[in-house]
Amino acid sequence: MKKPGILLSIFPVLLLVAMIIIGVNIFGEDLTAGPSQMSLIITSAVVIFISILYLKIPWHNIEAGINEQLKNTGGALYILLMIGALTSTWMLSGIVPSLIYYGLKLIHPSIFLAASFILSAVVSILSGSSWTTCGTIGVALISAGSIIGINPGWLAGAIISGAYFGDKRSPLSDSCNLSASMAGVDLYKHIQYLLYTNLPAFVIALIVFTIVGFCSDINNIDVASLMTDVTGTFNISPWFLLIPCFTIFLIYKKVPAFITLLISAIMGAVLAFFAQPHIVAQIYGDISGGLNQFMYSALKMMSTSVEVDAGNEMMNSLASTSGMLGMMDTICLILCVIIFGGAIQASGMIQTITEKMIKFMNSTFSIVTSTVCTGIFCNITLSDQYMAIILPSKMFANTYREKGYAPELLSRSVEDSSTVTSVLVPWNTCAVAQSTVLGVPTLTYLPYCIFNIISPIISIFVAAIGWKIRRTITK
Repeated sequence: MKKPGILLSIFPVLLLVAMIIIGVNIFGEDLTAGPSQMSLIITSAVVIFISILYLKIPWHNIEAGINEQLKNTGGALYILLMIGALTSTWMLSGIVPSLIYYGLKLIHPSIFLAASFILSAVVSILSGSSWTTCGTIGVALISAGSIIGINPGWLAGAIISGAYFGDKRSPLSDSCNLSASMAGVDLYKHIQYLLYTNLPAFVIALIVFTIVGFCSDINNIDVASLMTDVTGTFNISPWFLLIPCFTIFLIYKKVPAFITLLISAIMGAVLAFFAQPHIVAQIYGDISGGLNQFMYSALKMMSTSVEVDAGNEMMNSLASTSGMLGMMDTICLILCVIIFGGAIQASGMIQTITEKMIKFMNSTFSIVTSTVCTGIFCNITLSDQYMAIILPSKMFANTYREKGYAPELLSRSVEDSSTVTSVLVPWNTCAVAQSTVLGVPTLTYLPYCIFNIISPIISIFVAAIGWKIRRTITK
């Protein structure tokens, strides 16, 4: 087997980026409905051909790399299916409309962006999952914000920023636990050390979202009229909010995400049958028999698309759901991402690039910068957050140790890059999931994810000025 050179290693990345850019220009928002999947498959095929024909890597090695990638990421597919089911039943049962109604009642439009950022952060801290946060409270916030006319990019940016900040502050977070364990540092020491970069990024993001909210033209929106439209379509009650509270409780008790989301989706379906009979009647149609009506409407809500005539175009859009079926394009895209990530990892191209970067690591600034850039690069090439955490942690652990830096500096640098930027790469599994759940394309919300964008910048800046850089060896 040959070792790939640096130019050969970079070529597939450049090819993929070029194909995605061309695809965006041609297909626009329809990119993820098939073109992006083919871009990934074609690029993967190029990597595989180079690996087999030139690098002499056996096919079973490449297949093993793809299977390893599937092992690390496959669980996300089940969660996405359940988020699709939950989003549908929560919408049609009146849970999301109730969240929208009381949100509009309690939160002034001018502070809605800032409130969405903070609320997403709080829910993410409690749940330890940015995915679950966006798939539950995020859906309600994106719906409410869209109704009052907030730019969807800004709105999704605020929700994602808050969700990822909370994810970094929660001991329940799988990415936090993975980063800490890979660097060999205590979890709580890791979370505490992250605060030196997370807190400035949080404050800056909050200031930006607050200013944008007050400077926008949404203050003239007739909120009372919107609330009337919601109550005219759905039966609204604060009791419905017990189900989201129970969901957060299950997550806090560390019930597996798949089971939690499934239970919550079923509870939403049951609630819909009794709380929104006028809507459910449109789903089961001429079917007779109470049990038959319930089973048909519940299964249809959770599994496939449902269109409801709610009386006006805005409410029709709100009440139309797609269930698990709406996640199939996303799941197909993630599977293509897994093939690409596994193939390029097995080819040795990633190792070649990271080894080149190690040669420039001779100061605190260069070490942290190299780690951050590698994390971002891995998100682009491997298209998976977990692999983007694991690889830099493995590659740079000895360098940090030999240079006398504390392991929490490595874990923080990885978190400030690999985790938060995963949602900014259109073909990364995190971005694919969040853009699908929130209904906002990655390239639309990308410029507005303030926390995610500035976190790696602050991490590098802190290293440049030498603030709070911990060492195991005093120099």
